[in-house]
Amino acid sequence: MTESAPLAAQRREVILDTVRRKGAVRVAALVEQLGVSDMTIRRDLDVLARAGSVEKVHGGAVSTSGTSGTSGTTCDEPGFETKSTLKSAAKAAVAEAVTQLIQPGSVVAISGGTTTYAVAHRLRDIANLTVVTNSLPVAELLRSFGTEDGSAAPTLLVTGGAPTKSASLVGPLADQAIRSLQVDLVIVGAHGVSERAGVTTPNLAEAETNRTLISAASRLAVVADHSKWGVVGLSRFADLSEIDYFVSDDGLAEQARTVLGEQVGRLILAETQGT
Repeated sequence: MTESAPLAAQRREVILDTVRRKGAVRVAALVEQLGVSDMTIRRDLDVLARAGSVEKVHGGAVSTSGTSGTSGTTCDEPGFETKSTLKSAAKAAVAEAVTQLIQPGSVVAISGGTTTYAVAHRLRDIANLTVVTNSLPVAELLRSFGTEDGSAAPTLLVTGGAPTKSASLVGPLADQAIRSLQVDLVIVGAHGVSERAGVTTPNLAEAETNRTLISAASRLAVVADHSKWGVVGLSRFADLSEIDYFVSDDGLAEQARTVLGEQVGRLILAETQGT
């Protein structure tokens, strides 16, 4: 019998979260935790290992960075395809909420990431937009607008740079192109967010390019589903106090709501309606 894709994605999300928290996990423990067969867990680990999210070892898997994300240490970043399967309902709700901040005729910058990609899907009906992006998937998506159904596509400006594992263009070429621009609103995704470290990513070059995007914009919106709270990447690119809008979902913990409510300009929590 062919396994259900959503169920597989949910299992892999649990596995990845467990590896991030504990640093390592055994197949036998996952079999007991998830109530599936040994072979099913091994297939899930194969998928996550191919994506670079975990490293398989005898009897289980370990974090590719060897450290845990939710305990305040750094953790590695999975690729775009893996991340796109995680927290999809929350990302959709967050994307819908942040879209309400975008004015017709404005210049919007969109960073790399799967949540920002969900935002890009919702730009079709906003008139006269100019979009600056360093995300290859976002650029490809926006290029398709207008050719599929005759709708008006946003004016698209793509930075140069070298692609990361998550398909973001980063580095000196990207930074130089961005520095010449003036943007009304920048929408930035996050690998992790915490009270101590602010908004972080494990990629040093991506952090620098994100900082450059932020410095070019009048307003900053950070989009991050509730699972990003407490995760700390290697490099900070924004303090909480710099954020004009922090957009998350209603699964965000009360402690996080308190901290963010006190430090960011405006905290927006999108309703996921139990999905």
